[in-house]
Amino acid sequence: MSSLIEPRLLQGFRDYPPAAMLPKERVLETARRVYRSYGYAPIDTPALEYAEVLLGKGGGENDRLVYRFKDHGDRDVALRFDLTVPFARFSAVNVPQLGTPFKRYAMGPVWRGERPGQGRYREFWQCDFDTIGTTSNASDIEVALVINDLFTALGFEKFTIRVNNRLLLNGLLDSIGVLDKAVPVLRSLDKLGKIGREKVIEEMTREANISADQAARVLVLAEATGNNAEILNAAEAAFGGSVNDQARRGLTNLRELLTACEQAGVPDGRVVIDLSIARGLDYYTGTIYETTLNDLPGIGSVCSGGRYDNLAGLYTKQVLPGVGASLGVDRLLAAMEELKHPWMTGTATPADVLVINFDSQRIGDYQRIARSLRAAGVGVEVYPEVKKPKNQFEYADKRGFKVAVIAGGDEFSRGMWKVKDLKKRQETEVVEVELVSTVGRILGERGA
Repeated sequence: MSSLIEPRLLQGFRDYPPAAMLPKERVLETARRVYRSYGYAPIDTPALEYAEVLLGKGGGENDRLVYRFKDHGDRDVALRFDLTVPFARFSAVNVPQLGTPFKRYAMGPVWRGERPGQGRYREFWQCDFDTIGTTSNASDIEVALVINDLFTALGFEKFTIRVNNRLLLNGLLDSIGVLDKAVPVLRSLDKLGKIGREKVIEEMTREANISADQAARVLVLAEATGNNAEILNAAEAAFGGSVNDQARRGLTNLRELLTACEQAGVPDGRVVIDLSIARGLDYYTGTIYETTLNDLPGIGSVCSGGRYDNLAGLYTKQVLPGVGASLGVDRLLAAMEELKHPWMTGTATPADVLVINFDSQRIGDYQRIARSLRAAGVGVEVYPEVKKPKNQFEYADKRGFKVAVIAGGDEFSRGMWKVKDLKKRQETEVVEVELVSTVGRILGERGA
């Protein structure tokens, strides 16, 4: 009987080999750069929290997805299902000393025991940014601007930032007498794009115990079409000329957001009012956002969020309203792979250059030339063993190196190096003082 353990992966979890991890790191580095450019500061929180800190913050449906267990100290603990709820707990403890408004970003894995699907895993990375301690609509507007700059920096031209406001939705629910049933109503509404109108009405009547006519009133608002101005005008009309204060504030905030984005130079049509989005989490109270890729809308939102003015109130009496959004890294990477995004090259090395090893006695020279290239900002790997050139070039091709640097006995005797463009299969012989500039030129032509 074999004593070997079968190297299995849990369903919904995945490994990241270099060819997948390199673009993931590039996405994270890009997000970090964009967030910092707006003044968001890094923080981190533990993966494991007391269960009472996490449960009941995203709705009962989400509670069922939380990984919860007793630890060795018999404490009731759970793995975080997002980065927002732990941030609210963090804020209650730390923001009184840090001061407000406090702007933070955080990156890390979260866990949800949900059904795996395309770009959907049970362990996945989120990449959040938030402002806490202000109710100013300027912070809500900034969220849309950050999302726009983030996806532009990620190399996307065709994406849509869909925006709604829970104040508008809640105002409508109040006007038809079902505000106390907002949670199940809005959770059903959030499924409109997935299950269709009739099934949403059916679910609302069943789960929220409202009438079909009341459900239809909600959908009249959600199904408003046209340009942004036409949709907002239709939203006002849905109230029959008596818009309540809550809905009026929602409409005002949306109009301010659209105007500010236009004045800030966000391309026309990039920010779209979509009154059907509700976001399934219970803690949202104002502006909400969903970002979709125009060339792959079926994969769903790749960056979502919203305003949550009451979440930190679960942990402190200090008023700490917040707003922010989260980049779904794994779903985005799945989309990038399907769209053949230029970052998804299949390259399995972070280095651009491979130094071919012809002579073990020359390892010092190989490392010297590698260090001179690294000093110029070029990633270099020196092949560790003396093998046939064919084997070393096969290694270079498999890993995705762009350039090979070559010198054997003849080259050393003449003080020369060969530089080979591995894509064009073109070889150039240069003196050592020209090596770094020659490699730089080739990499520049390759866009490295």
